[in-house]
Amino acid sequence: QVQLVESGGGSVQAGGSLRLSCAASGYTYSSYCMGWFRQAPGKEREGVAAIDSDGSTSYADSVKGRFTISKDNAKNTLYLQMNSLEPEDTAMYYCAADRVRFGLLPRYRYWGQGTQVTVSS
Repeated sequence: QVQLVESGGGSVQAGGSLRLSCAASGYTYSSYCMGWFRQAPGKEREGVAAIDSDGSTSYADSVKGRFTISKDNAKNTLYLQMNSLEPEDTAMYYCAADRVRFGLLPRYRYWGQGTQVTVSS
């Protein structure tokens, strides 16, 4: 049974930083592709960053140069380092996993419950 549990969200002022974590269990972690998504009230869920099983990464244009996705296969944990945060980054952030390489498309099979990020100006 695949489980994904996010943590690390919170409230921060514009220009600040947060690091999100996603602890995974129930599958061969290193063989899965994973992604971070976010959803603000009234908006569709959007892909933020993704990392494939081979370590290649992709980012939404809105976060390039500010966010970094990484994973620690030994700890079965996915990370999202978020720097230079902006009020527009305020959303619920979700991690997702799948054997298929979906990149930034929200078609992953497995999802966490989300962690809230709030950025004030």
